[in-house]
Amino acid sequence: MAAPEVLSFGCRLNALEGDAVRAMAGEAGLKRTLVVNTCAVTAEAVRQARQAIRRAKRADPDLRVIVTGCAAQTDPQAFARMAEVAAVIGNGEKVRRQAWETLALAPDFGLAGEAEVRVGDIMAVRETSPHLADRFEAHTRAFVEVQNGCDHRCTFCIIPYGRGNSRSVPMGAVVAQVRRLVEAGHAEVVLTGVDLTSYGADLPGAPTLGRLVRTILRHVPELRRLRLSSIDAVEADDELKAALAEEARLMPHLHLSLQAGDDLVLKRMKRRHSRADALAFVAELRRLRPDMVLGADLIAGFPTETEAQFRATLSLADEAGLAFLHAFPFSPRPGTPAARMPQVDPAEVGERARRLRAKGADLLRRHLSAEVGARRTVLVEAGGRGHTEHFTPVRLARELPRGSLHALRVAGHDGARLIAA
Repeated sequence: MAAPEVLSFGCRLNALEGDAVRAMAGEAGLKRTLVVNTCAVTAEAVRQARQAIRRAKRADPDLRVIVTGCAAQTDPQAFARMAEVAAVIGNGEKVRRQAWETLALAPDFGLAGEAEVRVGDIMAVRETSPHLADRFEAHTRAFVEVQNGCDHRCTFCIIPYGRGNSRSVPMGAVVAQVRRLVEAGHAEVVLTGVDLTSYGADLPGAPTLGRLVRTILRHVPELRRLRLSSIDAVEADDELKAALAEEARLMPHLHLSLQAGDDLVLKRMKRRHSRADALAFVAELRRLRPDMVLGADLIAGFPTETEAQFRATLSLADEAGLAFLHAFPFSPRPGTPAARMPQVDPAEVGERARRLRAKGADLLRRHLSAEVGARRTVLVEAGGRGHTEHFTPVRLARELPRGSLHALRVAGHDGARLIAA
């Protein structure tokens, strides 16, 4: 391995930052280095990162391993104690070019027998910037970070302690970044962040996410498709709803942070919506955009959750008409209030997560079946695959240019993706 490699876990934002880290570490001159960009959402994500570190070091004992990301930010010493790790870099530091240049200049970097730890106070970080590469060779669609951090404190979530408080990229910088990506050949751009719908609250004039969307579409008319990553329904502003209703280039697909379908569980999670709020928002979206397709995150086995409360989450998935469901077994994160609550038996958590995943598979098959015979516009990706405007995966019948958009008829599905004619 000559140029540095980056292995990213977790969310799209982490993957996006991983692309920037790869570029900065390479420009700094780091050689034979693996950067493990961790996720802290679940204990399983942390376990997978530690496993990957050990595996990489066994395969190449001379490899220098740097650990960064949310798990490194929230528990740096756990990684610093690993014999395989040369350095631990915080989330605030990893996006600064100087951090990588300093590591490249250190003559004994990774050889002193003790990991170097550079993890600052993420709560002191007040700014974010579009520091990312202008083209994403490994991806057909391009991602633009417009927001980072979170001001909310859901009782199960460790992410604010890994990402810091909410901060936004100024609209002008976002528009300029989107324009560069379109000029580089990307037909689709995805706006991403940790708490996307909180965009702009910290900027002068407090522009909303809806205003940002309208501004991008107005000032970059060449952009074919604009997509949003996960949003919090309770924070969706009126201009965003209007844009979804009126802007054909804003894709009719949203992924919602719902988490549960029982009001008492939602209260104990410290969420800011009720079950009725979630269903009302879904109904409003479909009134504004009848072809809207929705996905959601749902947690199984939250502390104190009863069987009846879990069934309320299962039924919410049906009532909301979800097409895509990300099911998470509850994982206690040290330092969070939920970790101190009475826990559901781990075997029961696993069984509920299995049932939730089965529900998700049924909902996906229902959505795929409803799509058969329709004509959809597909963004072509590598390996004869693509995604429709609803972010439904498609297997293509013939080779088409990667990155191009094509109107295709849906001939069938295989239970996991559509099959284009």
